[in-house]
Parts: sequence; C-alpha cells; structure tokens
Amino acid sequence: MDAKARNCLLQHREALEKDIKTSYIMDHMISDGFLTISEEEKVRNEPTQQQRAAMLIKMILKKDNDSYISFYNALLHEGYKDLAALLHDGIPVVSSSSVRTVLCEGGVPQRPVVFVTRKKLVNAIQQKLSKLKGEPGWVTIHGMAGCGKSVLAAEAVRDHSLLEDCFPGGVHWVSVGKQDKSGLLMKLQNLCTRLDQDESFSQRLPLNIEEAKDRLRILMLRKHPRSLLILDDVWDSWVLKAFDNQCQILLTTRDKSVTDSVMGPKYVVPVESSLGKEKGLEILSLFVNMKKADLPEQAHSIIKECKGSPLVVSLIGALLRDFPNRWEYYLKQLQNKQFKRIRKSSSYDYEALDEAMSISVEMLREDIKYYYTDLSILQKDVKVPTKVLCILWDMETEEVEDILQQFVNKSLLFCDRNGKSFRYYLHDLQVDFLTEKNCSQLQDLHKKIITQFQRYHQPHTLSLDQEDCMYWYNFLAYHMASAKMHKELCALMFSLDWIKAKTELVGPAHLIHEFVEYRHILDEKDCAVSENFQEFLSLNGHLLGRQPFPNIVQLGLCEPETSEVYQQAKLQAKQEVDNGKLYLEWINKKNITNLSRLVVRPHTDAVYHACFSEDGQRIASCGADKTLQVFKAETGEKLLEIKAHEDEVLCCAFSTDDRFIATCSVDKKVKIWNSVTGELVHTYDEHSEQVNCCHFTNSSHHLLLATGSSDCFLKLWDLNQKECRNTMFGHTNSVNHCRFSPDDKLLASCSADGTLKLWDVTSANERKSFNVKQFFLNSEDPQEDMEVIVKCCSWFADGARIMVAAKNKIFLWNIDSCSKVADCRGHLSWVHGVKFSPDGSSFLTSSDDQTIRLWETKKVCKNSAIMLKQEVDVVFQENEVMVLAVDHIRRLQLINGKTGQIDYLTEAQVSCCCLSPHLQYIAFGDENGTIKILELVNNRIFQSRIRHKKTVWHIQFTADEKTLISSSDDSAIQVWNWQLEEYVFLQAHQETVKDFRLLKNSRLLSWSFDGTVKVWNIITGKIEKDFVCHQGTVLSCDISHDATKFSSTSADKTAKIWSFDLLLPLHELRGHNGCVRCSAFSVDSTLLATGDDNGEIRIWNVSNGELLHLCAPLSEEGAATHGGWVTDLCFSPDGKMLISAGGYIKWWNVVTGESSQTFYTNGTNLKKIHVSPDFKTYVTVDNLGILYILQTLE
Repeated sequence: MDAKARNCLLQHREALEKDIKTSYIMDHMISDGFLTISEEEKVRNEPTQQQRAAMLIKMILKKDNDSYISFYNALLHEGYKDLAALLHDGIPVVSSSSVRTVLCEGGVPQRPVVFVTRKKLVNAIQQKLSKLKGEPGWVTIHGMAGCGKSVLAAEAVRDHSLLEDCFPGGVHWVSVGKQDKSGLLMKLQNLCTRLDQDESFSQRLPLNIEEAKDRLRILMLRKHPRSLLILDDVWDSWVLKAFDNQCQILLTTRDKSVTDSVMGPKYVVPVESSLGKEKGLEILSLFVNMKKADLPEQAHSIIKECKGSPLVVSLIGALLRDFPNRWEYYLKQLQNKQFKRIRKSSSYDYEALDEAMSISVEMLREDIKYYYTDLSILQKDVKVPTKVLCILWDMETEEVEDILQQFVNKSLLFCDRNGKSFRYYLHDLQVDFLTEKNCSQLQDLHKKIITQFQRYHQPHTLSLDQEDCMYWYNFLAYHMASAKMHKELCALMFSLDWIKAKTELVGPAHLIHEFVEYRHILDEKDCAVSENFQEFLSLNGHLLGRQPFPNIVQLGLCEPETSEVYQQAKLQAKQEVDNGKLYLEWINKKNITNLSRLVVRPHTDAVYHACFSEDGQRIASCGADKTLQVFKAETGEKLLEIKAHEDEVLCCAFSTDDRFIATCSVDKKVKIWNSVTGELVHTYDEHSEQVNCCHFTNSSHHLLLATGSSDCFLKLWDLNQKECRNTMFGHTNSVNHCRFSPDDKLLASCSADGTLKLWDVTSANERKSFNVKQFFLNSEDPQEDMEVIVKCCSWFADGARIMVAAKNKIFLWNIDSCSKVADCRGHLSWVHGVKFSPDGSSFLTSSDDQTIRLWETKKVCKNSAIMLKQEVDVVFQENEVMVLAVDHIRRLQLINGKTGQIDYLTEAQVSCCCLSPHLQYIAFGDENGTIKILELVNNRIFQSRIRHKKTVWHIQFTADEKTLISSSDDSAIQVWNWQLEEYVFLQAHQETVKDFRLLKNSRLLSWSFDGTVKVWNIITGKIEKDFVCHQGTVLSCDISHDATKFSSTSADKTAKIWSFDLLLPLHELRGHNGCVRCSAFSVDSTLLATGDDNGEIRIWNVSNGELLHLCAPLSEEGAATHGGWVTDLCFSPDGKMLISAGGYIKWWNVVTGESSQTFYTNGTNLKKIHVSPDFKTYVTVDNLGILYILQTLE
C-alpha cells in the first residue's frame, strides 16, 4: 500500500474503529477477493465490535492498494459515506498499466492500428459519465454505422482519473448486436459467468432472461459495485430492459430512442455521421505517412466521397499505403460507381463502403483473394478462432495468421488480441458487402466449411480444451442449413449425442432456438422426431441448465417408448450397462399421459395470449413480435397475420358475434379489428400505461369491452362511443387480466398486487376481493409463493369455476369453495394466458416458450383425480410389485406395478395403510383413529373395537399376519391380535410416536417427539429398554441386520449409534449442519449412512464412528445438492451402493462416495423409497402424486 493511502487510514483509524460494523464490510471484501475466510474468522473471534474493527483495519494496513479501494467501496455500499469521504483523498492513483489490466479484463477493445483522437467527443462522453456520480443511469452514444461509436466508447474509458473517481469497480464490455431473446440470454449468461468467475454466487447459468437480469443485478451490486457496463451496438429497446437494474451503463446505438423504455437519468452524446474533413485527412495522412499539408488535392475529394465514415476512410487509406500513386485511380472508382444493390437491402447509405470494399478486395494478392471470399459465411459480430480457419483452409496456424494479417492491414478484417489466441471478426457492414457480392456462392462456401469440419472432427467429440470447440457448437447447424445439407442437419439435430454435448456446454436455450429456426427443414425429414427432440429439450430445460449436468441418457429413458429420444437413449444405455453403468427404466411411465392436444408456433417470439372464436373454429393469438395471428383451431392453418401495434401485443379477444377482434399493447393503445378482413375499425388511447388485457361481454345485444392496464385501472368501452364509459379503481398494482362472467353481471380482474377482484358491471363498484396467494401455499414451490402474481383467469361456462395461471402452472378452482379441482403442466416457461373453449371441453394456454397448447378438460380433470398421496406400502413378491396407495380423496388403491392394473378397495377417509407380507390382507387407519382390516379374497372387513383418540399415522402387520400394530398422534401404540380380538397398549411416550419398527422375539422399537427410544415386549406391553437419545425430536431409527445395534437421528443435528445392551451411545456422530432426518445400516452392519435437511449424506464406520465419505456436499451457492431434505436411505445387499431419496433419487458408490446415477422426478419432496430385496426395483411417489416404479436396466 502506498504511503498516502496508509497515512490516510492511520489518520482516521480511531473514527473507523468506533463506528463500523465489520460483518457486511468483510462480505464485500471477501467477494472482491481481498480478504480470506480465515482472516474473517480471526476478526469475528474478537470480543467487541470496536476490537473487531481494529483487527480488520490492522489487516488492511498490511495489504495492497487494491485492498484499500475494496475497503473504501465497501464503506460506500454499506452507507458509511462520511467515513468513506475521510478515506477519499488517500485512494491510490490507478496506474496506466492497471488501467490496461482493468480494460483488458473487462473485454474493452484495443485501439485501431491507425488512430486519430476526437477529443471533443471523448470529453463529451467522459463529462456525461461523470454526471452519473456513482448513481444508476444511462449514457448513450448514437450515430450511423461506421461512424466510430465503439472506438469512442473504448477511448472514453482509457482515463485513469475517470476510472479512479467514477468506476473503481471496473469496466465490463458486452457486444450486443441484433439479437432475439435466445441470443440475448446467451449474452447475459456469458456476462454473468465473466462477473462471477469464482462461481461464488451460483454454479449454474440462469435459465431465462428474468433470472439472468436478477443475477446480473446481484453481481453488479455485491461483487462489482461502482463499475461501468458498456453495451456496444444496441438495436432494440426491449434488450435494455434486461439491463435496467440500477447499473451505470454506457451504450452505443444507431437509434437514440432505445432508452425511452428504461428508468433513471439519461444523457446522450450524438456522433456526427461524418468525421469532418480535417479528421478524415488526418487518418489518410497517418496511413500514407505524409504530413496533412502535403496530401494531394484528390485527398479532399476522397474524404467527400467516403462521406466521412471512419471505416471507409480507413479502407481507402490502407489501399493508398500500399499503392501511394493511385490517388486519382481510387477517387475515380469512388465517383463513377453506383451501388444500388446494397441500398435495397439496407436503410443505411453504404455506397462508398461498398466501393471501398470492392477496391480493397481487388487489390489483394491473387493468391489470397479467394480466402477473403470464404469469409462471406461468417456472421456479424462473431469472433472466430484461428483454428476454425485452419480447418477451413487446411493450413497450419502460422500460415492462416499470415493471410489474415494481410486482411487486417487493409482494414478488411479486425483482430482481437485480448484472449490467449487471436480471434478475427468482420464489421457488420463488411458482412453485408460480402454476402451481397458472393450471394451465388454462399451455399457452396457453407458446404466447404462443413466438408472440412467433417475431416477433422466428430460433432459430439468436441471438447472445451479445443480452441474452436465453442464456435462449432454455436454455428455448425447454421452452416449446414445454409449449405442446404438437410440430411446432415437432421442427423445432427436428431442425435442424442449432439444434444448431450451441446446442452452440457451452452444449455438448452440455443438448441431450442435452432429447432424453431430450422423447423421447416427438420419437419421435411420427420416431423414427429423433430417434435420428440424439441419437446424433450423444452420439458427438461430446467434440468439441462443445472450443474452438475444431469445424465441425458437417463432423462431420455423417461420419454415415451415411441419417442426417438427414448430409442436412442435405450440403445446407449444398454451399451453402457455392459460396462458397469447404472440406468433405470420407469416401467409405469405409460400411465402418465401427455394432456395437450395441439401445439402450434405461429409467432417468432413469446406468445402472450390466445383465444377461441365464439364458434370454436378459429384461434386468435398475439405476442412479442407485435402481430395478431388468426388460424384454424383444428389444424393450425394460418388465416390472418396483422402487424397490429408499434410495440408488443399483450392481449386479444373475439367479440361474441365473432365480427371483431380487440387487441391491446405496450404502446398504451386498444384497437378493434375486422376479424375476417383484418381492417382497423377503432383505436382507443385513454390509458396512461401499457394495456395488459381486454375482453368483450358475452352478450352481443349491448357489446362492451373491458381493458386493464399497468396504470392500475380497469376501463369499460362501448363500441358506439369514442370515449370510455366507466373507470374502475381498487387495484394497487398492474391489472394483468380481466374476464366477464358468463351472465355479464360481474367482471373478474387479476393483478400483480396478488388479488382477484370481482366488479359489478352496471355500477362499476368492487363486489368481492380474493387473496389468491393462499391458494398456492400447497404447491410444490412453497418457498417462492410469497409473491404470487396471478397472470390470467378464465370462467367456466357455469360461472362457478375459474381457471388461473401463475408461473408455468395452470390451476382450476371452484370459486365458491376456493378449492382446487385440477392442475396441469407442460409449458417450459411462464404461462401468460388461459381460455376455455365455448363448450368447456378444452382450453388454451399460451407461454413464453413460444407455444400455444390446446388441452382437453376431461383429461386434465381425470388426470388430477388419480393423484396419489405419498403414504404408500409396497410388497415385492417374486417378479411382482404390489403397491397399496391412497389417492387425494383418501380412497385405497391396490396397484400392480408391472401391469398397471388398479383395484379400488374402499372409499374410507384413509390416513395410512399397509399390506400384509403374503398379500392376504390390507390394513388402514383413518383420521378418526379407527383401524380396519380388509381380507382381499372375499372383501371381508374387520374393525378394531378400540380406536385411537387421534389420526392414525403408522400401521404394520407382524410376520404371521395375525397381529396389527398402529401408532397415532395420541402417543400410544396399539397391538391388536385381530383374530383373537385381543389388545395390548404400549403407553409411556410423553409425545407423539414418530414411528416404530418390529424386532425379533415379539419385541418392538419405537421413537418419539419426546427424544426417547423404547424397546417393548408386545405380548406383555412392558418396556424392556428405555433410551434417552436426544434433546430434540428423534426423527428416525434403523436397526442393524445383526440386531445388536440401532441408530437414532434427531432435529439436534446429530446421529447416534446404540447397542441394545447399553443405555449410553456407542458413538455420537457430529458434523451435520441440518436436522438429521434418516439413517440406514449396511447389510453387514459395518456402515451407517445418515442424511440431513441440507441435502448432505454422510457414511460412517460403525465400529469406531469415523466419517468415511461426505456424499452430497453443499453447493457454492448454499443450496442443497439433493434438491431438498434427504428423507430416506438404503444400502444394496453387497454394501457397495447406496440409494437416497430427497428432491429426487440418487444412487451412490459407497467405496468412492461419488454419485452413480440420478433420477429426476416430475415433482419433488419424496418421502420414502421402497427397495426390492435384490436392489433392482424401486418405488416412490412425488409431491404431485405421481407413482414411480423404477427398474434397473439390464
């Protein structure tokens, strides 16, 4: 640390020690990498706040200048502005080498080879940046293509005082370009990876733009405060919404209006389209190494013909450097040529560039000219590794670099030297020129690169250590499609190997985009196979984006057996099984049906709404591509396509008589269209914010239209009037959706304030308000339901039920009882719209995943009706698997796991159930404490005369099937010899019995919330052993197979190993950081596995209590790697494998402690895993009520 900074810190040491709280300060310094965990621990060990502050400052004084700056930034961020001000004068000066490092690490491009200063513009940019004063805001550099915006942006931040005063957190450059949502997501993923290189915030990439935006906000706030984000070449305003999260941003664009849609202070620096005569002459003089005054008179005319474009002037200058006597020749070439071809394909004035490019290419050496033609296949703003071109041209690296340097020298190509190797790219104007000039050769050129690729690589064997790997993963399909190599493209896209390799590196988003982009080609080969792969990617996208990457072959085995994905996965799995790999077949998956009937993709972006015509024959849809589409409901055939609004179209609605379609948009307008001709009939613009929803009344006698807006208001419109009829007030946040009841008396509205409101249409008064959040508390994601936003609703024809959507799920609710009738899933992303067909037999859903799904109501309701509770019992008998289960309305079902046959046994309100060992009887308890036994042969029922006082939770037969043991919330255990009608009651626990386990010789082990474990004689009812095991609840016990020991686990975060002969534990197993919820002994009784609520599994040596393996360590972001609590464990007979249940099912290699396989269930929160004696069949039920019968693939 330099003397000035050190003295400043010493001078103000007393004030700092007195006021600062070290905890959050240290968090920032650890995130910045200037404080270690051990140093943090040392500070925390100090007894008082002032002593902790003193210790921290003592450490900082021993560190470098960067640590001082990190400490200063942490003070600012945590609100110690007065203390930070004391240290401001001591901030070390950032050296020029440090500036270079900051800019290089941030990806800021280097200066061009020939560079002229434009001080006025650079100063203007720097002044605007300094106006941000450390607060969020936007500085926009705008001007025409080729005017030098990017060079100016890079030059503005090459100033150490600007970085020191305004952006000590660094600079981060992002080349944006023209993007769709998939491309933007990849840009955001790359940026998040750059900003979080140590993966301290997350190990997986964000899966959608909203998640990426949130991740970026946290990274900029916590890891990179007071840093500058530079967005180069922004085309669309919607792109900026992803970065509108309290950052300081400098952007370059051709359209200065792009920032109209974002919040915060905005400053604009216009860049004139022309360099100006003097600057243009200066560039030429530098190229030809002459004084400006000595340039020939043709130089002035050349600058005029080049229209002042820095790019064009550089191209001509590079030519003149090699041929200094050709001033007149190049001027005539520029003057005499006309270039209408490019003018037709672009809104920019490219004539001079086109001519300059033509001349530059013509002046290349003949032996390298055709290499430049090969570059026509490159995409805009894509930096290509040298290795790609080595493959294309079949040359050594040095040869390729020599050729490319010729192009760079003549400004025909750009080179990025920031990375470990050279990467080359074309300016977008150069790409336009090349593709236009060589359009007739493009197909052959793309074919050439594919042919060369095939000589060097196999697609699925590319690895990250190869320099060109990422290029091929991103652009191989593009080159094949452009080469019209349809057979090769289909072989690539329909390959599970390619899907696996690509998704593992870049996630599923880009692949899904390619399936959409090349659908017309893929469908020609096999439409069904194309749909198989696209749906596989869509429905597993949430898994394919996680780390560690899931086994894609195992995911493929869960697909329908008719799917090409399944067939390829099965083939691969069989080959790998021969080499000792473990795979599972979901043998009852055919019972899980795909509920959607029709899936269409009429839009090129997210679909926000879809609706039926009243006659059910047509469907209208609208979305982010600003269009209204009308197509046939039966086939998906397109009938109308209308460019409806100037911005995204958020909702559409047919009128009752089907004559009109209403649309509403982000542009704040509501429009009425003729549904047959597409003619515009009315435009309304009284809302002050974007209009989110619209709906017509159900009666055509007096047609009304309702609209809801982000201005929190609902409005009613009469189509015969020019102004709105009524405005409804009451919501406190955006109104997302509105729907008239079938009788038109009520209007339902959904809002971002979390409520569903009902309004009286006649008076416009609020009739009723529902807090919708409570309806979602029992969904599978309870932790995310604190901010439920109901996106949309749709009334059933009887007016008694309503369909609502939140996130990617759809629910059907009974309004009167507020009870859920059904739910369905299938969309990958947010569902924006739901709508019943006129007869209620089907309904539409539309989503961000660009799909519209048509569902059959009966199928959905039927599917929901057979959801199982998670309390099941399983008996494995020879080759049969019999499952006794309770469905969601408490009916008993006996399911044959192999055949799928279901026998409904009784409709009692069952709370628990069990099968007898020989499948002769079943027993069940209910919420009233009653216990019954059903004889399966003749359906005779036996009922216990003495019932429990509270709900029966556990029930089990003895091996001879003559006695039934049960436990309840009443803390008693009942032993019922049901054949002799004899009862024994085991009463000693002070709180509810958690569970029990039968031992040999008429003994029973029970454990309770009271922290004790007891051994009973079930014949006499007496306690034989009473173990006081834990201070907290005993959550589970397991008995060793030699019957000499048992384990106990508890909410006190410990597990213990006990001998039945001793009242003190043999070993107390510590180390878990969460409740230890389960345990299991190995068959040889030498090992014990324990699992906790953090997803952590530990394997212990039973003889000495030592830890052998930690199977599921916490991830970097602190989330459980098992997807939640570990709830059940079981060893294989040979003790070499362990299975665990939690958020999903995992198999572990006991010898190494590594995961052997993972099976991802549709739902989560598995309670128990039933395992066959041979360890080859597994049964469980997830929290969606789906039954899984899994079998080891052989």
